Amino acid sequence: MNKFTSFLAPLIEAYVSYQKASEHWNDASYEPNLLLFDRYCKKQHPQAGILSQEMVDEWCRKRDTETNNSCRSRIYVVASFIQYLRKRGKTDVLEPHIPRKERRMYIPHSFTNSELANFFCACDSLPSVNLTPEQRSRRITIPVFFRLLYSSGIRTNEARMLRVEDVDLLHGVLNIRYSKGHAQHYVVLHDSMLELMKKYDVAIRKQYPNRTYFFPARGDTFHKRNWVQKNFRELWDKYNHSHATAYEFRHHYAIENINSWTDEGFGFDAKLLYLSKSMGHKTLESTKYYYSLVPGMADILEEKTGLDFENIVPEVDYEEGEK
Repeated sequence: MNKFTSFLAPLIEAYVSYQKASEHWNDASYEPNLLLFDRYCKKQHPQAGILSQEMVDEWCRKRDTETNNSCRSRIYVVASFIQYLRKRGKTDVLEPHIPRKERRMYIPHSFTNSELANFFCACDSLPSVNLTPEQRSRRITIPVFFRLLYSSGIRTNEARMLRVEDVDLLHGVLNIRYSKGHAQHYVVLHDSMLELMKKYDVAIRKQYPNRTYFFPARGDTFHKRNWVQKNFRELWDKYNHSHATAYEFRHHYAIENINSWTDEGFGFDAKLLYLSKSMGHKTLESTKYYYSLVPGMADILEEKTGLDFENIVPEVDYEEGEK
């Protein structure tokens, strides 16, 4: 049974296939919102045979209950779909206006050494007897997956969708193809993480000898977002009482790197560039968000460079998110 049922179904399915082939598809975000648009078209315009500007404007109009960011998330895939149709001469409908992104004032959890030790102890203490194939896979995957997030700063979706072919275990380099904004970048693994990845690869191959994804799920696919959330919550809560999320390992990685610069009389530009590229930021300025989380960073920058904070790093919108 087809997921899409409106008059647009054939065009939507072609668009989805194109995006997946281009590795620009996000199941967790794009598919649900495109399904909602499809259902809207079917319910509100049951007799329609072609897409109209009225349909698009009505659906994409910002609702009273929405923030700019939630509206952006809902309509982004519709705008992309219309752009796809326009480039192929299949519609004259204009793409909707996407609201300006609002800066988020979110302060991520600050991990303590004790909390981290507790969490990884829980990861390493999963049951080892009378396991199903899925449980065996989980037992060897969990400790490696979360240590990769912690040690590399990659996004949770980048880790979930990491392909075997994009993990260079000889040189210790990850090729991140699926990323926010679709910007390919490379991440160099710490030596200890590389050794752990090698051991994991040998172990998981016994269960999934021809796997596509480095962290495989049943059916030769990747783990879904809920898998990350559920496992992190279970293992974090086993010994810790604070609230945290797996995605906050990325924030922790950035902040720990920035903190390590303060005693080195650092070459600021070079270190900023390395961190920005490793984390897959589209611009250097996008890394500014993390400076606000490091106590005294503005004063430290001025002391080290002779320039005030705003001259070094101009104001930008915060671009992060899971995903």
